[in-house]
Amino acid sequence: MSRITTPASISDAPEASQALLKGVEKMLGSAPNMFRLIGNSSATLEGYLGLNGALQKGKISAATRERIALAVASTNGCDYCNSAHTFLAKTFAKLDEAELAANRAGSSSDAKAHAAVAFAVKVATNRGQVSADDISTVKAAGYSDAEVVEIVAHVALNVLTNYINEVFKTDIDFPVVELVKAA
Repeated sequence: MSRITTPASISDAPEASQALLKGVEKMLGSAPNMFRLIGNSSATLEGYLGLNGALQKGKISAATRERIALAVASTNGCDYCNSAHTFLAKTFAKLDEAELAANRAGSSSDAKAHAAVAFAVKVATNRGQVSADDISTVKAAGYSDAEVVEIVAHVALNVLTNYINEVFKTDIDFPVVELVKAA
C-alpha cells in the first residue's frame, strides 16, 4: 500500500494536476497510479511530464528509451517501473521477452542499443561518475554528443520515478514482473 495518498481518480487529484493527468490518460488510455501519486505535487508532475515530453522529441528511439528505463529500474530495484516499462516496451516499442530480459540485466541483443543500455547502467550505478573511456565507448557505437546527453537525461528521468515509486511504495497497477537486478 502506498505510503501517501494516491488520488483514486483524476477528479480526486489536486485541481492544478487534473489537466496534466487528463493528458496522460489521453496518451496511455488511463492515468496510472504513479502519475496520480506524483500529481499530489502539480509542480513535480509538470516537471516530469515536461522533461519526458521533451526527451520523446530527441534522437534516442522509443525502443531504446524503454530499454534504458528497464535497465535503470532494475539497477535501482524499482518494481513499479520495471512492471510499467515492461508493459510499455511490449505494447508500444514491440520488444520481445528475450530483449526485455536482456534490458533488465543491463544489456541488449542490438549492438548499438547495448552500448546505450550499458552506459546508462554505469551512469546510474556510479551516480554519474563515469570515465572518459565509458563515453568514448558509447560514442564509438554510433551515438552523437547530443544522444549521449539524452542517455544521461533518460537515466535522470528514470531515477526520479524510481525514487518516487520506491519512497512511496506506489501500488503497481501494471502486470507485475519479477525484478532482476542489472549487472
